[in-house]
Amino acid sequence: MLKLREYQQFGVDKIRQSYIDGMKSPLFVLATGGGKTVIFCHIAHQTSLRGKRVLILVHRVELLRQTSKSLTKSGVKHGLINPKYTPDLFASVQVASVQTLVRRLDRIETPDLIIIDEAHHANAGSWKKIIEAYPNAKILGVTATPCRGGGRGLGINAGGVFDALIEGPSIGELIDENHLVAPIVYAPLKQIDLSDVKIVRGDYDTTQISTIVDKPKITGDAVQHYMKLCPGAPAVAFCVSVKHAENVAEEFRLKGYRAYSVNGEMDDDIRTRILDGLGNGTVDVVTSCDLISEGTDIPAIGCAILLRPTNSTGLYLQQVGRALRTSNGKEHAIILDHVGNVLNHGMPDAVREWTLEGKKKRRKKALDDEENIRVQQCQECFMVHEPAPKCPSCGFIAPVRESIPDKVDGELTKITSEQKKIIKKERSREVSKARTMTELIEIQKERGYKNGWANYIFNSRNKNLI
Repeated sequence: MLKLREYQQFGVDKIRQSYIDGMKSPLFVLATGGGKTVIFCHIAHQTSLRGKRVLILVHRVELLRQTSKSLTKSGVKHGLINPKYTPDLFASVQVASVQTLVRRLDRIETPDLIIIDEAHHANAGSWKKIIEAYPNAKILGVTATPCRGGGRGLGINAGGVFDALIEGPSIGELIDENHLVAPIVYAPLKQIDLSDVKIVRGDYDTTQISTIVDKPKITGDAVQHYMKLCPGAPAVAFCVSVKHAENVAEEFRLKGYRAYSVNGEMDDDIRTRILDGLGNGTVDVVTSCDLISEGTDIPAIGCAILLRPTNSTGLYLQQVGRALRTSNGKEHAIILDHVGNVLNHGMPDAVREWTLEGKKKRRKKALDDEENIRVQQCQECFMVHEPAPKCPSCGFIAPVRESIPDKVDGELTKITSEQKKIIKKERSREVSKARTMTELIEIQKERGYKNGWANYIFNSRNKNLI
């Protein structure tokens, strides 16, 4: 039997109490690396011991294997519903690939409890069809990121599945208790221009951003920064497309690194060997488009390279979370954020308030003052960190300045809240100095403002002069 940590047992107790209180479909939230699989496998075991049937839903074969391994460690007999495995439909616990089960709903006995791994997907068509096929079953969702694309909620009132939110310890709390390692983040001060990129299903259109980021340099060269900041550390690079991932892997190979690209069309066994190579030292870098954003449990990963801009806080946290697990000799995780996602979504271990209702739409005026995006950047070593009097990495104490620090184009730098205020002041000063429409349009392009901003500022000034 796997022994639960104290906070994991506390989570189990809160989930049980939720059902006692009359809830039918609670959602349990626990940061990546906190042990969600261990928790729901424990619950599946306890439920099966009471003569109940349990169905665990996953959406990738890697997650199916991971869940099966955890159940086996707990001594739980279970069946696997996936084309790669011979089914055992008599087992009281079934682990099913959603894409397979949705075509075999008439072949399994009705479950008493449905556990949904990576439950932020629960509203997707196949998942919902399975849930609706068993209306009397209780549901348990588990996820690290309880939000859908565009910040939409997962609660019943938001068109979702869940009726209660239960939260485990945050990333910061798990770091304090040495269950995760602290992230060290590097990012560019100057963001790429995404003002004309369409939002599709809550995130940037991948076709458009692929043409923007699939270039030899994107605010600093990924290979050079890896060589400079964490050479040889097992790393994953998150890319926009399969082609982009292949191009990035090739660049790493040209510098002598053992780098491979993985994708959904690749043979499962080959993909598994490549991913396992990050843990056994035979692979340095794995590049991918989405495939390793969720569920990839390789504690040795020491570096996450972000090469895909995302409008989704959930996707951002899933990606950086791959590097936060503890491992022998691993003191911290390096996040090389070449596309400035940390500037949009905050530090990985920032305190976040989750809700089943989803994120409220903000007024445009509030965007620059969003309270949860609190980051500061060291002027000496260029590390991004939470606001602090001195840099936690090099100890540099930033002087009070009225302008932003000098920076080299293309260089990743470390980012902060004091610095953000300075940058904001300097940005306002730049706008004030721009007297012509041409100068305002240049600022509009550089900062990624919506079309029409320059015209609005120019006309507003002229009105004031009349």
